[in-house]
Amino acid sequence: MPRVVDHDQRRAQIARAFQRLLAADGFGGVSFSRVAGEAGVSVGLIQHYFAGKDALLRFAYEDAVARMSERVQVRVRNGEAAGSPVAEVLLDTLVELLPLDAERDLEYRVRQGLQAQAQHDPGLAAVARRSGGGLLEYVTSVVESGKESGEVEPALDAGLAARLILATTQGLADQVALSGADAFPARDVLDQSIGTVFTSRRRESPRQP
Repeated sequence: MPRVVDHDQRRAQIARAFQRLLAADGFGGVSFSRVAGEAGVSVGLIQHYFAGKDALLRFAYEDAVARMSERVQVRVRNGEAAGSPVAEVLLDTLVELLPLDAERDLEYRVRQGLQAQAQHDPGLAAVARRSGGGLLEYVTSVVESGKESGEVEPALDAGLAARLILATTQGLADQVALSGADAFPARDVLDQSIGTVFTSRRRESPRQP
């Protein structure tokens, strides 16, 4: 029987080969022939799945954002299941955006590279807006939850507070990428930034025996 090809897996294989080259060498070092060699496929197969370089760029961007989002969702589920304060859950989720290990560093470089290209590509710009909008919506909802739990002052503008936290997160990601994961305690800095919004962190009630 002929082998059944998983087309989604094949697209991801090609996109992640592109991501590795982009992270290592920038756009100047990426071509269909190099992607084909990195992915272990032919140039013709890449052209079968992607009509052109723009289509591959968009798919690679969406793939990097989706993997980041999956890790964030896992952090959220784990924190909620453990009954953690919302500020702690937020900290754990936003740390996933910092390039503190090889996987997150690669994703950071891909996101930054493609976000720069988005200035001149409406398709990439749409991906960037969806990703950024989703993050802003999530952080805003966490700040609103903080108001309900008493961790955030009721009068605080949740949208502005969320933008402040995300701006700090992006700035920290840039610093980590340039200075290295061990140069300074990035998680602690982010924790302090979140603490300027969550000024009355809830004390955990005693556990029932």
